[in-house]
Amino acid sequence: MSLLQAIILAIVEGITEFLPVSSTGHMVIVQSLLGIPSTDFVKAFTVNIQFGAILSVIVLYWKRFFQTWDFYVKLAVACLPLIIAYFLEKQVDEMLGSVLVVAIALLTGGIILLFVDKWFDRPENEKTGMSVKKALIIGFFQIISIIPGVSRSAATIVGGMSQKLSRKKAAEFSFFLAVPTMFAASALKLVHNYKLIGAENLKLLLVGNIISFIVAMLAIKLFITFLTKHGFKIFGYYRIAVGLLIILLIVFGKGLTL
Repeated sequence: MSLLQAIILAIVEGITEFLPVSSTGHMVIVQSLLGIPSTDFVKAFTVNIQFGAILSVIVLYWKRFFQTWDFYVKLAVACLPLIIAYFLEKQVDEMLGSVLVVAIALLTGGIILLFVDKWFDRPENEKTGMSVKKALIIGFFQIISIIPGVSRSAATIVGGMSQKLSRKKAAEFSFFLAVPTMFAASALKLVHNYKLIGAENLKLLLVGNIISFIVAMLAIKLFITFLTKHGFKIFGYYRIAVGLLIILLIVFGKGLTL
């Protein structure tokens, strides 16, 4: 993987990580379009540049992220279902190389997003706090996102809205939950692939994280404003269009592999 390819992937990560469109899915697609081989390092790179996105959340929500112990307990409870994902790492790695899996997940998720605003159109008062039970349920929604193309952000925001949180509160909890979740996933992948991190690969990781940090900060600010005003439909249409396009490209053999 070249430096330019790493930069492109990092930009895609920064833009899509907190949008309900699947950052992993988009990186799999871009990787295929750029002809980047799905090596162990490339798979590790697409996960590890999430560190930059994590940092953007901490910087933007500095005061709100460092709260009471009750806040951290709820984050920990929401992370508990991820134990399931740990035992499915091999299967997840196999899916990371499949553009078809991403296309189907994007298409299915897009259809769901078209109706989310109608399904959960009666949120509780904005002052209503997050309970431990709600946090756990959102955590189980997050498990679905181990499938590339589903979107961790979409799954957790929909999970929050199913618990009568407003779009804004559900999105913000999704951002907070991303920090321990993505840190654990990135750290685990780094530990398993530390032997691959030579001088050149380390340079790619550093550049990738810096770019994903900057781009993610901008994306979060724009996303919260847009989501609060307009909801999910535009993201649903986008996912459906991309999913169908990918399937057509695969069927007609236009540069994408299964």
